[in-house]
Amino acid sequence: MDTNYLVAFGANLPSQFGSPRTTLCAAIERLEQLGFSLVAASRFWSTPAVPEGSGPDFVNACCKMRSSLQPRDALAQLHGVEEEFGRVREGRWSARVVDIDLIASEDRVLPERESFLRWKNLPPEAQRRDAPTELILPHPRLQDRAFVLIPLAEIAPLWRHPITGDSVMDMLAALPEVEKNPISPL
Repeated sequence: MDTNYLVAFGANLPSQFGSPRTTLCAAIERLEQLGFSLVAASRFWSTPAVPEGSGPDFVNACCKMRSSLQPRDALAQLHGVEEEFGRVREGRWSARVVDIDLIASEDRVLPERESFLRWKNLPPEAQRRDAPTELILPHPRLQDRAFVLIPLAEIAPLWRHPITGDSVMDMLAALPEVEKNPISPL
């Protein structure tokens, strides 16, 4: 049985495929070659690198995709495409040729509610140094990231977070304008 996945894409360095935008198009195409079905895709968005001045602006987008893979296997495919495209994991929040994040798998919470809440509530200083070794769904930083919520609102505005019950539009509305204003469509 196929599962719906919400997937976020980002890049701010050129790759073997060309510009970040071209790279994201190629990554989506590669996932389709691997058996993911593209259901919907957002526009591409320009997003300043964080922290400010740490690199070129990112190109971000979100897709709704279907796959017969289970979430952990789907994540392994996403990571495989990142590696194939030249992604080197060199610390958190660094410049990259491609970043593909599994944001949600329908209303699943993985590995379970308590672990999800521990990662969601992790203090910012711990977020800089700690990364989960297991799949956490929905993505524990989803509600904090305008660069994910803005494109996600184009393709899944009514999707509801299975823990908080907030829709994508609710989460986006809760973000400060100062975080949303620098993000613009390409």
